[in-house]
Amino acid sequence: MPFYNDLRPQSDYSKRDFALIFPDMTDAAKIRTIDGLLRLKTGLQSIPPRRTEQNLLIASWNIKEFGHTTQRLPEAYFYIAEILACFDLVAIQEVKSTLKDLDIVMRILGGNWDYLVNDITDGTDGNSERSAYLFNNKRVQLSGTVGEIVLWPDITAGSDIKQLKRTPYVTGFRSGWKEFALINLHLHPGDDDDDVSFRKEEITLLLRALEVKANEHWTRNMVLCGDFNLYHGEDDPTVTAISNAGFKEIDGLVGKNTTATQTQAYDRMFLRTGSYFKLVKDAGGKDIGGVFNPFDFIFRQQDHRQYKDDMLAVYGGSKDLVNDSEALEDYFMHYWRRNQISDHLPIWFELETDSSAPFLESRRQLLASG
Repeated sequence: MPFYNDLRPQSDYSKRDFALIFPDMTDAAKIRTIDGLLRLKTGLQSIPPRRTEQNLLIASWNIKEFGHTTQRLPEAYFYIAEILACFDLVAIQEVKSTLKDLDIVMRILGGNWDYLVNDITDGTDGNSERSAYLFNNKRVQLSGTVGEIVLWPDITAGSDIKQLKRTPYVTGFRSGWKEFALINLHLHPGDDDDDVSFRKEEITLLLRALEVKANEHWTRNMVLCGDFNLYHGEDDPTVTAISNAGFKEIDGLVGKNTTATQTQAYDRMFLRTGSYFKLVKDAGGKDIGGVFNPFDFIFRQQDHRQYKDDMLAVYGGSKDLVNDSEALEDYFMHYWRRNQISDHLPIWFELETDSSAPFLESRRQLLASG
């Protein structure tokens, strides 16, 4: 559960000197934040609850300009932390060169949370981006494998691509009996034919490298996750290449749009697993997973007038937001609120961490047959 010290009334501070992150928050801003958090908590009940030693909730989220935008209000950090806290392990994309936003969110999340972050990929193609993993240290631990996947000549022979534009970040984790590696990705964007071809080549080279690494004492349980920038239809050959390499997309995410516009499925999770790496299933036998849309509960369309002064303080365009209510609403919906939270939605799945019963049953069968 996140810490809400900044949202206390002034009378609380006379009793105890609580550490503050945003000491200048007004009472009106605190009330608005609390109202938003209460709505968000209701919406997050759609995420499965934690079950001790039985499940693990794994998510992936591209948080827009995480560390660079200057528009985020204090309340946005509380909303982001509230969403992250519903999961046990989250792969984050688009962490920028400064770790300012990450540090703020970690302070709100509290001492049960740790993070790992890689270095930025330098150069224009890298866009000053990092990848990060945030994890609840009471629920999941590191298993030892950490690194960036750098391609080598045997892998790239005959290809014009020598490295992925943003270096994939792999980290191994352990929870209960389960050990697995997450590969955090942010692939090349764009929907031109050249962009689609480039993305497919990025994935092809990465899959070759992963096959080699999997045979070098890596776990066979791998999760490709992140912002794949895959477009409906155009990128089908890329998805086929992933499938042909033995990776399976989470049932609960297939065909789900993951952008704030609800038009594209950029964000994906694909798994290649061993016998005892099981996902929790629904009543129909489908993998449990999904997409959470925070804008159903916070920064809603009907809320836009509440943020008029905040938007005017940062707006640099030519439209008359003071007198044109349609322009104000359009700016809120298509630009400003995405800078508060993100232009991507978090995706997740539920992993079964206790496989002791099927393991024991299989061992008994072997003993009995021998």
